[in-house]
Amino acid sequence: MITALIITFISVLFLTPFVKKLAMHIGAIDRPNIRKVNTINVPRMGGLAIIISFFIGLVIAQPQSEHLIPLIIAASIIILTGILDDIYDITAKAKLAGQLSAAMIIIIFGDMQIDFVNLPFGGQVSFGYLSIPLTLLWIVGITNAINLVDGLDGLAAGISAIALITLSVMAAIMGNTFVIVFASLLAVSCLGFLFYNFYPAKIFMGDTGSLFLGFMISILALDGFKNVTMISLIIPIIILAIPIFDTIFAIVRRVRLQQSITAPDKSHLHHTLMDIGFSHLQAVLLIYAGAATLGMAAIVFSQATIWGAFLIGALLLLFIELLVELLGLAGKNYRPIISLVRGKR
Repeated sequence: MITALIITFISVLFLTPFVKKLAMHIGAIDRPNIRKVNTINVPRMGGLAIIISFFIGLVIAQPQSEHLIPLIIAASIIILTGILDDIYDITAKAKLAGQLSAAMIIIIFGDMQIDFVNLPFGGQVSFGYLSIPLTLLWIVGITNAINLVDGLDGLAAGISAIALITLSVMAAIMGNTFVIVFASLLAVSCLGFLFYNFYPAKIFMGDTGSLFLGFMISILALDGFKNVTMISLIIPIIILAIPIFDTIFAIVRRVRLQQSITAPDKSHLHHTLMDIGFSHLQAVLLIYAGAATLGMAAIVFSQATIWGAFLIGALLLLFIELLVELLGLAGKNYRPIISLVRGKR
């Protein structure tokens, strides 16, 4: 396994410059516009280097699982969707179609879905016919959450690496070798890519990378935590809290402003941090710190008693809500808790 990780890391360092030249040759360029932070043309599709390096490591590690073939087929659809978007800027509907197709392959042929959860105080909730739409929502939601957070140099790669390292640790605790191998190889690929993608970025991962990473993270979390206790089901949500809640409040914000939920804007977490005075690099490092803190919280959460887990979960939700209100992530006038506290003074 160590050999696979080392070769994966070296591969991404070696391949990224070649992918950069390929992106420039075929026109996969991220051009500046009003909603983007970059002020010059930057080649995208760098995720291809992450993907190829990951698969090189996978061939060396040779993990065994009944999910392997369906996962590779589904991932190939996601990769193709990302490449087409990086080159041709395909529509949101076309991207969603690719994601749904890949998710259905995982559900039908990979037999991976959220069928039930065991309640903390006994009993079980079976989702029945809802298991498929719930699983689809999870896969597509996480895939797009990582895609949407890819707004600053090194942000998506860094957050993905932190989430994948946390998933590796959790998988080690649970004894899930398949998730350990996949998550570790992907984390190393992301860390290697950061040599070229960290501020100031020489290449972006593009949708080729962000869609692939989001999809793989959603599947690994699903494989590691499906059909377990309700408390355990919260663990991947804590690990991925930043992209998940950034996406949720983006939807809330757009609904409140009577905009399409797919409409782009500059009110994501990384935008708001820069708006209040943090530099590009400082905003990225702050979000890294937040993601790492949440990753450690998830590990502590997994080892806590039921009541301890409830307390940690409640405090995390309160902290996230206050952060959302202070930064205006759901809209400048969305401040229910702050208004409630001020009203009692």
